[in-house]
Amino acid sequence: MVFDALASGYDLGMLPLEVAVLRRMRRRAFPQVAGRVLEVGVGTGVNLPLYPSGATVVAIDLSAPMLRRARCRPARARVRAVQADIHHLPFRDGAFEVVTGSLVFCSVAEPERALGEVYRVLRPGGRLLLLEHTRGRGPGAWLTDRLHPLWLAWNGVCHLNRETARVVRQAGFRLRREESRILGIFRLIEGEK
Repeated sequence: MVFDALASGYDLGMLPLEVAVLRRMRRRAFPQVAGRVLEVGVGTGVNLPLYPSGATVVAIDLSAPMLRRARCRPARARVRAVQADIHHLPFRDGAFEVVTGSLVFCSVAEPERALGEVYRVLRPGGRLLLLEHTRGRGPGAWLTDRLHPLWLAWNGVCHLNRETARVVRQAGFRLRREESRILGIFRLIEGEK
């Protein structure tokens, strides 16, 4: 798995994007989350310190090396890390009040199926909160479309030009908010079941 090999240097490699745009977007989104939370594709756990003390977070990832790094993150919320595949979530229907994720749906093999699973484990009226890179808007669309073939050939899993907000709507979520930065490439997507 690609992310197993990237775990040790992932945070350092992402640092320029974190400083430029992601850190501010994370700080706007994740401290507002409360209740029983499922974070899909937790990776190295960058969001874990941002959840408030009242939240209970189940953090999943397919990559064991990424989860080992996530387990070392300090957190105010209660956190349980679980190795799981987003396409087959090992949780009962309606188990969570909020499902979150960051930079995950670009690398999910079947985003429609994965969002169907997310929809299933979210309680009625529950929130979906995603921070994603997506196909940009205007010049951003042109840029992500042009770079996508080279980027995907290099890493094998990450799609630069996915239309994640559209797939969220197709999965049955009502889109409540969509904020974008840097030519529409980075987006905060909030949906409701």
